Amino acid sequence: MVAKVCKVMFDDNLVGALQYIEDRPAAAFEYSPEWIRDGFSLAPIHLPLRPGVFTFPNLSYETYKGLPAIFSDSLPDDFGNAIIDSWQARKGLDATEFKPIDRLLYTGKRGMGALEYQPTIQLGKEKSFEVDLAELVWLSQKVLTHREEFTASLEDDDSMTALLQIGTSAGGARPKAVIAINKDRTKVLSGQVDAPEGFEHYLIKFDGIREKDRSKQTFGDPVGYGVMEFVYYLMAKDCGIDMQPCELFEENGRRHFMTKRFDRVENQKYHCATLCAIDHADYKKPGHYSYEQLLGVMRKIKLTYSEQEQIFRRMVFNVIARNQDDHTKNFSFLVNDDFQWQLAPAYDVAFSYDPASDWVNLHQMSINAKRDGFNMEDLLTVARLITNLTPAKTKEIIEQTKESVGNWQQLARQHNVPKWLIDKAAAAHRLDLK
Repeated sequence: MVAKVCKVMFDDNLVGALQYIEDRPAAAFEYSPEWIRDGFSLAPIHLPLRPGVFTFPNLSYETYKGLPAIFSDSLPDDFGNAIIDSWQARKGLDATEFKPIDRLLYTGKRGMGALEYQPTIQLGKEKSFEVDLAELVWLSQKVLTHREEFTASLEDDDSMTALLQIGTSAGGARPKAVIAINKDRTKVLSGQVDAPEGFEHYLIKFDGIREKDRSKQTFGDPVGYGVMEFVYYLMAKDCGIDMQPCELFEENGRRHFMTKRFDRVENQKYHCATLCAIDHADYKKPGHYSYEQLLGVMRKIKLTYSEQEQIFRRMVFNVIARNQDDHTKNFSFLVNDDFQWQLAPAYDVAFSYDPASDWVNLHQMSINAKRDGFNMEDLLTVARLITNLTPAKTKEIIEQTKESVGNWQQLARQHNVPKWLIDKAAAAHRLDLK
């Protein structure tokens, strides 16, 4: 029986230890005595700060991989795992033998948020290096097209190593990378380590990459989705939704969507947790979780009225602008400098609707027990759960959102969104919600 132990670290302090024993259904975690004395709960609802062993064998293995949920947040997601599996295959290794705890140790210091894992498994460079985006976009497409059959040539070796370092940290299905970019946008470095002076930490989503199997969720998007997401960012900001600065990065005729990371301020790391992790709200079970439950979690962790209002604004925007990829990994929380929880800025705000898709044909989270066919009363029902959100303010938010989303076609044309995508989104918007 093989046992592996992983140390969980935060800012060079030992948080605790995670033990994985092969053939057992779930790993076990225990906080260190020093962290119990001086630290904070990594996930207050299911991982309170107290002595004892935590294990969660009843969580879905498909989603949480046998780990306590907060640590599954650190694992590579769909695109990151595709890269790792391709790397394993080209080395003649069996990817199934690279267990979740190995993938956590591979993440090491490079994951989103502030948690780090030791002893680190190194598969490549751990220093900052200059990034050739065109090369990484090309290689990402090869990885997704060929998957396990992909074998990079020796000439591709450095690029594959680079992709391993910066393309496996961020979650989500769409191909993306963590980068550090200078203020005049003339130089792009890898973002898996501290950024040098004059550089900022960003996340960049590669535009125009497709999965060979088109039925795969939203894996890989056609050219034009980067600029579409940028226009959605502009509309969301106009609706009063809190988001990090976003922009487009042009490369060889493609426009990649880029957003400033909220878990990094200069080189300081901030602990964050998705709703999926903090409340064991399985994102792979569409319709099993609601916006009402999200508000309940926010009250449990003592978030403010203004933060609850932010969620209402996001919900209204998602409904009217048809962002139906509103699952529980697309809402996150941060621990601030005073070690208090707060709502993280919105992200992955984009047009996401396809009646033929098993994933985005309906909203992922329900509203008043519905995932489609909403009316005004459904939104008002949720609004009434938020103390101090008056009927007048509720109406103002809804009307403001309708007005902003109503500008979609004009804004999209100004930014040269492909016409087919302009028309597709416009036809789907719920501007006539009554």
